[in-house]
Amino acid sequence: MSRLLDGFYRWLLYAAAAFMVATLAAILLGVAGRQFGFDIPGLDAYAGYSIASALFLALPATLRNGDHIRVTLLLNKLSGTARKALDYWCLLAASGIAVYFAYFAVRLVWLSYVTHDVSPASDATPLWIPQISMAIGCIGLAVAFLEDLYLKLVSQERIVAPSSELAHAE
Repeated sequence: MSRLLDGFYRWLLYAAAAFMVATLAAILLGVAGRQFGFDIPGLDAYAGYSIASALFLALPATLRNGDHIRVTLLLNKLSGTARKALDYWCLLAASGIAVYFAYFAVRLVWLSYVTHDVSPASDATPLWIPQISMAIGCIGLAVAFLEDLYLKLVSQERIVAPSSELAHAE
């Protein structure tokens, strides 16, 4: 199951990279438009949608790679049962918050679809379309946290390590 989820996280990361390239293309097209006197309505909105998509879709993979900022100052000072209890509490709290965000992100997409909500920008894009990537990224993050919590409960080992530890382990 871990291999399947790692593949899912990797594909989300590839999609995030594609949206970063789309952001660059939208910005360069806007610059070219100003230089050569043409205008594409809503180009700024598309750049914003792309950067938001890149951010949310990259969340699960960056968590799995240990690239999220983690405050370990207190965890490193503790040992034994206190450290284990705080570690479980942190994973449980993060899992709960991620599931909460995922639920409401999916709900937002559904409400935007049902109410035919459109962008207030000049592009008038149906908002549920760019919101899908936010919902998928939030779902991926929730799954990644729940997977970490499950693995911690089963093996008593943390799967996510800070990127500096991963670099030294190879």
